[in-house]
Amino acid sequence: MSLNNRLDALKERHATLETRISDEDHRPRPDTDSLMRLKLEKLHLKEEMERLRVRAN
Repeated sequence: MSLNNRLDALKERHATLETRISDEDHRPRPDTDSLMRLKLEKLHLKEEMERLRVRAN
């Protein structure tokens, strides 16, 4: 998988997580454990995307 393809896949996953976080956060009684896991996964994706961007330059 090329670097650009990997970045695109990570961006897509990041956007999906953002939607899931928003959906969970707007429930009447959000599951805080689930929110924490989703946010942590989103952070890891963001960090990986940044590492790939740095490596690409």
